[in-house]
Amino acid sequence: MSGKIEARLAELGVTLPDAPAPAANYVPYVQTGNLVHVSGQISMDEGGALITGKLGAELSAEAGAAAARRCALSLLAQLRAACGGDLDRLTRVVKLTGFVNSTADFTEQPKVVNGASDFLVEALGDAGRHARSAVSAASLPLGVAVEIEGIFEIA
Repeated sequence: MSGKIEARLAELGVTLPDAPAPAANYVPYVQTGNLVHVSGQISMDEGGALITGKLGAELSAEAGAAAARRCALSLLAQLRAACGGDLDRLTRVVKLTGFVNSTADFTEQPKVVNGASDFLVEALGDAGRHARSAVSAASLPLGVAVEIEGIFEIA
């Protein structure tokens, strides 16, 4: 580990996973200018097993927030890959869009996506503050609970 961001993650007891490979015909990130657009990252646990289920049925908002936090770790892993291994090139998180696999009457999508937002602010400070959308989805790929995509500014 090297750099301020990696040191902060270590203080938090966080180890980033390897950047997940795309599951279909797309790239994991695209850089244009100083912006990196990271494709949607699905909820996976520390061992790489999918975190599946529907919020409002099988999963609570708290379990969904934990799944969203795992998505944020994958976002940072992809960003690290986009930055050639140097996360300190990150200047700010610009925007997250969170998709929550939820029942028609579940209304706590923002609370679920807070799992990612809160983690990014905890890990990155003010650079982790971002614009955001939290959207309900009738289903998500492979039955995952949460998928989050992000836009990041780098130096």
